[in-house]
Amino acid sequence: MNVLAFDGRMGASGDMILAALLDAGADPDVLESITDELDVAYQIDETVRCGISGTTVDVVLTGEYDGHDDADDEAHGHGHEHDHDHSHADHSHDEADHEHDREHTHTHHDHVHEHTHDDHEHTHTHTHAEGHGPHRSYTDVRTIVENMALPDPVERDALAIFKRLGEAEASVHGEALESIHFHEVGADDAIADIVGATALVHDLAPDRIVTTPLSTGGGTATMAHGEYPIPAPAVVEIAQEADWALRGGPVDAELLTPTGAAILAHLADGVDSLPELDVTAAGYGAGGYDLDPHPNVLRVLVGEGTGGLYKDEIAVLETNLDDATPEVLGGLQDTLAEVGARDVSILPATMKKSRPGHLVKVICKPEDRTRVARRLAEETGTLGVRDSGVTHRWIADREFETVAMEVGGERYEVTVKIARDSDGEVYDVSAEYDEAAAVASEASTSIRTIVERAEQIASEELHEK
Repeated sequence: MNVLAFDGRMGASGDMILAALLDAGADPDVLESITDELDVAYQIDETVRCGISGTTVDVVLTGEYDGHDDADDEAHGHGHEHDHDHSHADHSHDEADHEHDREHTHTHHDHVHEHTHDDHEHTHTHTHAEGHGPHRSYTDVRTIVENMALPDPVERDALAIFKRLGEAEASVHGEALESIHFHEVGADDAIADIVGATALVHDLAPDRIVTTPLSTGGGTATMAHGEYPIPAPAVVEIAQEADWALRGGPVDAELLTPTGAAILAHLADGVDSLPELDVTAAGYGAGGYDLDPHPNVLRVLVGEGTGGLYKDEIAVLETNLDDATPEVLGGLQDTLAEVGARDVSILPATMKKSRPGHLVKVICKPEDRTRVARRLAEETGTLGVRDSGVTHRWIADREFETVAMEVGGERYEVTVKIARDSDGEVYDVSAEYDEAAAVASEASTSIRTIVERAEQIASEELHEK
């Protein structure tokens, strides 16, 4: 099984993901579909961070730039308050040190180009795309991506990532997804980051993508509404739906951007540590900050993994209850998940003196079991929680695909979870129930109908691959 593994100890941004994938051997020619559609180019250079040689990528505007940016919008009363969060948060790995990089780190290949290393005469002739270029709505972005003539898997993943990013911004600012306008999220540099990263990943063609816990950094960042603690609000929203974990530090700077978080939330499964790999390639994508003594690079490893089910260390907690109300039992899934529970099972049981009761079993990570046990006691009033100690479970290789369908002439999307066995063969295809239920409600049809159609479409698409 070919595995692509991100080392998240220094966070991630869109440009760092691009750079790491290119450094690991992805073909830059796959980026042509993006530069053909947008007035952008990829500036690809080499640099050194704390003795580690890595690649940098910067997206620059190649068309006529009229100076229109956020400041112009505000002056004319057309600014979008929510747009500015990303101007500080989404690419902070680069913006603060663009000048530093141009003077000190672009010593090997100082150039602006799309895919080659021989355009030296264009050095610094174009505007950095971050913070500039046209405002675009979520709908605008979808249309642009759909018109790029991308391979179907690349298009589906790119659209799914933008949906995650858009939903996070909409949630933070209390707006509907379809009505929200973006600047950084919808600007051409973000499109280049997301579509580019997706295209490069598919060029490497991994069977599985994983990431270790992603470092957020620390401190605060200046945004449109004042000083906000790191991680940025949009990153927090994205992380709630991601499979991987967050961790603070190791420096007071913003390490994980919303774009980087959205890309990895869609593509990568979370792992506690790098899996066992027979490494065939490694790539280092450098950020803009010099964070000595920490090398500010995103490392990605490519290699053959053991495949199949993966060992995952867990703790199992349990308690017997004979007086819990249905309301308390019904709320345990959410209240225990808040403090780290991965799964909660409630089974009917016969207690002392033949009293009916319940056995509550909770699976969590070993490091979370103390606070999970405390919350379980607080919520239920139990006088004791049994800890079976640290053990492990075997988990399937999981991936998520977004499938599109038409119901009553309207287009809908549903996420489908795909499970593979030890040989990489698909053994289960399951539609996400909540999404299927939402589509069924809007389309005035049964949930079962939507689930069956989504799973059928996903199975057919897998068969065609």
